[in-house]
Amino acid sequence: MSEQPTPIVEIAGLTKVYGSGVTEVTALDAVALRVPEGQFITVMGPSGCGKSTLLNLLGGLDTPTDGTISIDGQALGDLPDDRLTELRRRRIGFVFQFFNLIPVLTAVENASLPLRLDGVKDAEERAVAWLERVGLGDRLHNRPDQLSGGQQQRVAIARALSTEPALVLADEPTGNLDSRSASEIGELLSQVSTQWGRSVLMVTHDPRIASYAQRLVLMRDGRVVDDVELDGSHDGPRQALERAGLL
Repeated sequence: MSEQPTPIVEIAGLTKVYGSGVTEVTALDAVALRVPEGQFITVMGPSGCGKSTLLNLLGGLDTPTDGTISIDGQALGDLPDDRLTELRRRRIGFVFQFFNLIPVLTAVENASLPLRLDGVKDAEERAVAWLERVGLGDRLHNRPDQLSGGQQQRVAIARALSTEPALVLADEPTGNLDSRSASEIGELLSQVSTQWGRSVLMVTHDPRIASYAQRLVLMRDGRVVDDVELDGSHDGPRQALERAGLL
């Protein structure tokens, strides 16, 4: 039997507790998850179920109370601050609901910013290549206020991919978009996984956008309550939510 490849993400017993005593809240409760290379996974559940906490811990933006996290074969808890910063900058791409673009910079300047901060000499060329891949080859020199919401999110995705990350973390990436633009971003994130081989972990409230993923993880009260393969049908996530009693 062939050996399983090391997953891009592996977490075990992941627990996060905020506060203490009567104010104590368990945001994550012994969560386990494996994300294989090139898989697109979406995480859903009611508000307060731990989705955003999970993303923050995976991105190295917060530390767990207990449990372990490995990204690209490296245990986050074992890394000193400078190595953690380097891992976050080079191996993890972030995509947010509100794009987080710098208003005075053009698309190519925004997309190349992580590379420039890392001292990469061909930063602009690499950013241009990714902007062309996400369909913005004719918008390279437009500022965010000259782009639609969907185009701004494409710039943000190009920026996330410019460092050639192993993992893309997307937090409600379509939450600020109309339904057509949201669908286009769902398709693009699917392409990030299937065509460009990146692992994608997306948090969303929208079952229709979740259907673009290959796998659905459902959470409630800080725990994973279901983990299902998706078949590409738009009804798959909604049916899974209903079975888990989350709709």
